[in-house]
Amino acid sequence: MVGVRRIASIPAGRRTKWVVLAFWVVVLAIAGPLAGKLTSVQKNDTVNWLPGSAESTQVYKLAGPFQNPDEVPAVVVYQRASGITAADQAAATADAKTFGTFDLVDRAVVGPIRSKDGRALELLVPVNLGANGWNKLPAFVKDVSEKAAPHAAGLTVYVTGPAGVSADFAKAFAGIDGALLYAALAVVIIILLVTYRSPILWLMPVISAGVALTAAQGVIYLLAKHAGLTVNGQSQGILTVLVFGASTDYALLLVARYREELRRHADRHEAMAAALHRAGPAISASGATVIVGMLCLVLAEMNSTASMGPALAIGIAVGVLATLTLLPALLVITGRWVFWPLRPAYGSVDRSATGRWAHVGRLIARRPRAVWVTTVVILGALAFGIFQLNAKGLSNEDSFVGTPDSIVGQRVVDKHFVSGTGAPVVVISKADGSAAVRAAFKGTAGIVPGTVTATPPRNGYTYLEGTLTDGPDSTAAQHTVDRVRGAVHQVPGADAKVGGSTAVQLDVRRASARDNKVIIPVVLLVVFLILALLLRALVAPLVLVATVVLSFLAAFGISAILFNQVLGFKGADTGLPLLVFVFLVALGIDYNIFLATRVHEEAKKYGTRRGALIGLAATGAVITSAGFVLAGTFAVLATLPVVAFAEVGIVVALGVLLDTLIVRSVLVTALNLDIGRWMWWPSTLAQKRDMAPDEAELKEGALVE
Repeated sequence: MVGVRRIASIPAGRRTKWVVLAFWVVVLAIAGPLAGKLTSVQKNDTVNWLPGSAESTQVYKLAGPFQNPDEVPAVVVYQRASGITAADQAAATADAKTFGTFDLVDRAVVGPIRSKDGRALELLVPVNLGANGWNKLPAFVKDVSEKAAPHAAGLTVYVTGPAGVSADFAKAFAGIDGALLYAALAVVIIILLVTYRSPILWLMPVISAGVALTAAQGVIYLLAKHAGLTVNGQSQGILTVLVFGASTDYALLLVARYREELRRHADRHEAMAAALHRAGPAISASGATVIVGMLCLVLAEMNSTASMGPALAIGIAVGVLATLTLLPALLVITGRWVFWPLRPAYGSVDRSATGRWAHVGRLIARRPRAVWVTTVVILGALAFGIFQLNAKGLSNEDSFVGTPDSIVGQRVVDKHFVSGTGAPVVVISKADGSAAVRAAFKGTAGIVPGTVTATPPRNGYTYLEGTLTDGPDSTAAQHTVDRVRGAVHQVPGADAKVGGSTAVQLDVRRASARDNKVIIPVVLLVVFLILALLLRALVAPLVLVATVVLSFLAAFGISAILFNQVLGFKGADTGLPLLVFVFLVALGIDYNIFLATRVHEEAKKYGTRRGALIGLAATGAVITSAGFVLAGTFAVLATLPVVAFAEVGIVVALGVLLDTLIVRSVLVTALNLDIGRWMWWPSTLAQKRDMAPDEAELKEGALVE
C-alpha cells in the first residue's frame, strides 16, 4: 500500500495539485467525444449474448452459408373479429409488395397467409439488419406501420415475431445511457445535499464521478473499437449506474476523512495528505475488490455476462483513480470554504462522531451476543423468501413492464396460427446423414407435421427447419427441443446440431445455472483473500464474507416476495442471481472494508472492543450516506420498462440498504464486540487486550483522536 499512498498524496501538493487538475482536463477533452460514440460500437447481435460453446451457438455459426445471420423475421399480423374480407386481403397483398421495397428487406415477403378460422392474415418479412443493426429495428417497425396500405375500420395490424419483439427491446434501451445518468445524477445530488448540508460541496463528488464515467466510457470505446472488447446495451447501462454510484461512495469516504483531518491540521494540504494516507488504502482495497469481482465474470459461459466483466472493471478502476487524484485536487484547490456553512475549523471538535452512531454502538455493547444472534435469525427468516424466486428465464411476454404492441401481436398469432410460426427449430447436420436426420426430426412430438423443410447441401452440411406446435418461448417448446436433440443426435456420423430461438433460451438457462456454480465460489474466495491481505487476519475476513452472503440471501428473499406478490412479475431472468450476487458481494464488502479498516486502525490503540465502537461512530454517517447513494443509483434501473433491469435494480438497492443499515452497523459491530481481539487472529493484534470503553471519553470526543 506504500506505493498507493505515495501516488495518492500527489494531489495534496501545493504545485502538483494543478498538474493533476490539468491532467484530468486533458483526459476529459479527449474522452468526451469518444464517450459519445460508445453506443455506436455496441454489439447486440445474437451471438454476443449466447453461451459461447452451446449447441445453439454452434448452429448460429454454421447457418451462415444457408441464411444471412443478420436476418430476423418480422411477422405482420392482421385480425378482424368478424372475419377477413376481400378488402383486407387486398390491403395485405399490397403491403407485401410495399414492404418488399424497404432497404432492409432483400428477399421476397411471404404471404399473406390466411388463418384456418378465416379471421387473420400474416406476412413473414425477412429483415436484413446488417452488422450490429439491432438499433435499426424501431425505425423499421415504424415504417411498416406508417406505410401500410389504408385498411377498413375493424382490421387491426401488429408487427411481431423476432423482429417486432427485438424492436420493442431496442426502443426500451434507446437513450438508456443518458436517461440513467440524469436520473442517477438527480438521486446523488439530493442525497449529497442532505448529507453535507452545503450548497457547494456536493459539486466536488459529482464532478469527480462525472469525469470518471466519461473517461471510462472513452477508454471502453477505444478498446471496443480497436481491441475486440465487446460492449452491449446491458453492460453500458449498468456501467453508468455502477461507476457513478461507486465513485460517489468512494468520494464520500475521502471527504469525511478530509473533514476530520482539517480539524487536526492548520494547513489544508497537510490535511489532505493525511486523509489520503488513512482513507486511500481502504478506497483502493474496496475498488480492487469490485474490480476483481467484475473480472470473475469473464469465467461465464454466457457471452453477455463474460463481456460485461472487463467493461465494468475498467469503469471502477477509473472511478478509484479519479477519487484518489482529481477529487483531492479539487478539494485542496477550493479550500475550506467549500464546506460552507459548516466549515471544519482547525482545532474544532467534530460532534457528529459522538452522535447517533455512537449511541447505537453503546446500545449494542450492552448485549452484543443477543444482538447478533437476533439479527442473524431475522435475516435468515427473510432469506427463506428466496424459495419463491423463479429464475428460469422470462418469456418475451413477461420481459416487459407493460404490454408493447409486439406482445399483443404475438397473442394474435398464437390465437389464429400455429404458435411456432416465425421462430422455427433449426437442425444442421452433415449431408451424408441428412435423410436419417430429417426423418428423426419429422417424427419428433411437438413439431407440426409437414412443416420440416430442407435446404440443398452446402459445404457438406444440410439445413433443416421445422415449426413448433407450442409458443417458441414456452417451456413445452423447450422440451420439444430436447426431444429433437435426443432424436437427431442418435443418427450415427451425422453430427447433427439443434438451434433456433427456443434452443437459445434453453441453452441460456443451462449456461446461467453453470455460471452460478462456477463463478459464485470464485468471487467469495477472491473477496476473502483480499480482505485477508488487507486486515492481515483470517477470522475477520470469514466473518465479513459470511455477513455479506447473509445480506445477499435476505435481499433476494425480500425481493422474490416483492416480485411475486406486489409487482406481479412472472419470473426472473436466468442471469439475475449471478449478477446480483457479484454486485452485492463486491459492493457490499466495500462498506465492511470502510468499517473494518477503521476498526483495525483504532484497535491498535484502544483494543478491539473500543475500536469497534470508535469505528462505528466515526464511519456510521458516511457509510450510511454512501449506502443511500448506491441504493438510489441502482434503484434508477427499476424505472426501465424491462423486467430484467428492474429486478437487478430492486435487489441491489434492497441489498445495499440492508448491508448499510443492518449488517454493517448492527451485525458486524455486535460480532466485533463479542468476538473481540480474536477477530484479528492470527495477527499480533489478536494478542492486544481489549479495553473497556470509557463512556465519559466517548462523550467528550475521544472518538476522533
